[in-house]
Amino acid sequence: MSLYWRVFLLNASVLVVAVLLLFGPVTVSTPVLLGEAVVLVAGLAAMLLANALLLRVGLAPLQRLTRAMRTADLLRPGRRTAVPGRGEIADLTRTFNTMLDRLEAERATSTARVLSAQEEERRRIAQELHDEVGQTLTAVLLQLKHAASHAPDELRPELHQAQETTRAGLDEIRRIARRLRPGVLEELGLHSALRSLASEFSTRSLTVRPHIEPGLPKLDDATELVLYRVAQEGLTNTARHADATQVDLRLRRRPGGGVCLLVKDDGRGIGRAPDGAGLQGMRERALLIGAELTVRDGRFGGTEVHLSTPPDKAMS
Repeated sequence: MSLYWRVFLLNASVLVVAVLLLFGPVTVSTPVLLGEAVVLVAGLAAMLLANALLLRVGLAPLQRLTRAMRTADLLRPGRRTAVPGRGEIADLTRTFNTMLDRLEAERATSTARVLSAQEEERRRIAQELHDEVGQTLTAVLLQLKHAASHAPDELRPELHQAQETTRAGLDEIRRIARRLRPGVLEELGLHSALRSLASEFSTRSLTVRPHIEPGLPKLDDATELVLYRVAQEGLTNTARHADATQVDLRLRRRPGGGVCLLVKDDGRGIGRAPDGAGLQGMRERALLIGAELTVRDGRFGGTEVHLSTPPDKAMS
């Protein structure tokens, strides 16, 4: 039955009951007696209440669909609204679910293209930093060394200081290039890349402890890159915002297949802070391989980033 006829019949039934009361034992005097007024008011209240309850029941599926529309998030796919029986609301719900399927598929496709282009641009910039800027700073460093060896004694301290500044800048350029293009991931694999990442983020005030379970299944290149980037973003957020002193970086096998990545710190936690660009980027990367990403406060404080890959991402 359509929504139009459903609402029409609900209101018609209430009006029919009101008309039937006119032919019943109910009478109204002029002027209206107190008892008659009480009966009329009670009857009117009963009809309004019945009408309100019937409309609430009839329109409940539409309200559920409205809530689903408000809370729909393409970065958290798979949530669908149950189809309530038949009729216009059921058709509308099915159309909404179909629209979500299409939007999620289009979002995944466009995100894949964007992230692929982003990775290519990172490789290009890292290559230019290494080949152009890095070589230029290396040449400057050699020139400063040559100049310091032939300079008067009073100028040598300043030239040595310039050497140290240039060397520090060269190290920073190399560090940025490594973050832009994880060469260790391509050359030595995910295990070594994660350990190198933990060593890179470890400082005097922050200790990153890697725990890589042995015997993990071999993963395809896209999955390894997603795991590396999520770990990198999780450690970056910890170093910048968490005020943490220790971080656990874990990679282990899932019981049902696939692997699970965990970045857990002892900082101040995420609380109710909205997702920033970093978290949205992690969610988009997780969608590329069908992985499940969870970011939450830890049981004993701090923040936990969980990434679980599906079983079919392991290579045979």
